[in-house]
Amino acid sequence: MKYLSLKMDKVSSKSVAIIVAHPDNEILWAGGAILTHPFWNCFIVRLCRKNDEDRATKIYKVLKILNATGNMGDLDEKPRQKPLSNDEVELSILDKLPQTHFDLIITHNTKGEYTRHLRHEETSKAVISLWHDGKISTNQLWFFAHEDGNKASLVVIRILLSLTIKMTQKYWQFWNLWGFLPTN
Repeated sequence: MKYLSLKMDKVSSKSVAIIVAHPDNEILWAGGAILTHPFWNCFIVRLCRKNDEDRATKIYKVLKILNATGNMGDLDEKPRQKPLSNDEVELSILDKLPQTHFDLIITHNTKGEYTRHLRHEETSKAVISLWHDGKISTNQLWFFAHEDGNKASLVVIRILLSLTIKMTQKYWQFWNLWGFLPTN
């Protein structure tokens, strides 16, 4: 297995768009990159759960902690999801994303991080299509590099970074805002 080593540039300012299906995806899949790049100007688009009262209140706290801005949509998130058309997902992205050039756009990978996570896959495909058609503009397009081996394991990262960060109490509290970490 080959691993890609990336050097993180902590100093340069970049305009970064993070386009995800759900509130918390930006933290689960790109939280480390966001927190270790305090000079990034991040705009976070979440395509689902705008009307979820629990998530919506946490979104504002997350944006404040990240010193980011963002927008949220309400694509279907019922337990038995029906596939959405690529046009519907694209229109949702274009409606929520500022029409500007970004230095970097980060989104889901085409396999959706979990085996067959429909909204993650649809988000990835829509972002790729929009970029390919010139409807969104970026210098770099990054995809989350996580997979679960077709449900054979918990989600694992497939890119090793050359940067290790000691998590401060502030960052641990931030991650716990979404309920990811035990409280004791």
